[in-house]
Amino acid sequence: MSTARITFSKRLSPSRALAYDTLVAKIRRNIADLVAQPTTWSWAADGDYSTWNEGFLDIGNWTTSFFTGMALIAWSETEDEHFIRHVLELDPLYRAKVTGHAEDTMHDLGFLYSLYSVALHKLTGEVRHRELGLKAAEVLAARFRPEGNYIRAWGRLDETGTDWDAMAIIDCMMNLPLLYWASQQTGDARFKEIAVRHADTTLKCFIRDDDSVFHAYRFDPLTGAPSGGENYCGFSKDSHWARGTAWAIYGFAMSYRWTGERRYLDASLRVARKFLSLLDDEIVPVWDFRLPEDPALHIRDSSATAIATCGFQELEALGHADEAIVAAKEAFLDRLCSPAYLDTDPAVRGTLKHGQVGNPIQAYTSWGDYYLMEALARENGMIIPWW
Repeated sequence: MSTARITFSKRLSPSRALAYDTLVAKIRRNIADLVAQPTTWSWAADGDYSTWNEGFLDIGNWTTSFFTGMALIAWSETEDEHFIRHVLELDPLYRAKVTGHAEDTMHDLGFLYSLYSVALHKLTGEVRHRELGLKAAEVLAARFRPEGNYIRAWGRLDETGTDWDAMAIIDCMMNLPLLYWASQQTGDARFKEIAVRHADTTLKCFIRDDDSVFHAYRFDPLTGAPSGGENYCGFSKDSHWARGTAWAIYGFAMSYRWTGERRYLDASLRVARKFLSLLDDEIVPVWDFRLPEDPALHIRDSSATAIATCGFQELEALGHADEAIVAAKEAFLDRLCSPAYLDTDPAVRGTLKHGQVGNPIQAYTSWGDYYLMEALARENGMIIPWW
């Protein structure tokens, strides 16, 4: 197996190095145990992801690849075959998901296969990983609704008239890199066209005039005409979910990188500045920026900060991060790597404390851990090649 090694060229501060080493140590255990029990391993209030009861092939799985992504970052630095060996052992399940079980997938194929097949192809050069990634892109592209220019988020495509029908969510901006990559690999402009049309619809419908963000948006199932904002993860339809804002920052920045279209860069910067304007001295935001005054609701979401950090790093790499964005990125990393948010206990599977998953529920989250590790790897000189 040929490999494309990644050089880590910078030096992390002691607190950041401790966070990174903790993540490497925990993914060493977690990836082996995940292979032995291949479920979705999403989030856990006590940090024990292995208790999450959802099968890998279930339609709701969007989180397994956060563990493969962490393992591949660890492999890229350490060259320890433990990581790549266990990642490869999941190959039959990833193949089954987009072949024999393709009808039971949703838009988060981008999360799943960018951090698996695309990553493996770029790191090893093996054609079979490229082929699997392209198959996933085909299945994702099939969710595009041309009458409304959006990718349907949830539900089987043969299920109509349900609560999930004719709806998109802001998270899908993170799934578009799989389509951009597929277009680049195949020369088929259809993949890129779908990604661009969805990004334009998101820009038009999801980003409000004040630069806040809807979590979800509905469309007329027949004509595709926009029907109005919706919510499943924020506090309400008219609220401003912090993690959704982070998805938008990072997702639009990547669409700019892939297309060169300035409107996507402008959207990322607008939403980033709005995000910064709503932070308080804690730095880590409350999970929704428009909560009632009830103190019980005002919990923090460290995962939103981790994702936003990666988005700010993307803007910095593109040469479009101003001093405020760079300073915020540094403050985000310092806060997340402090004892208030970092769990170094080797007995706890999770690393990043105080993520938000409910109304209000705090937990360790697989995505929080992944994006913290990605952010630290970027700060250590790694160029993340799979988005």
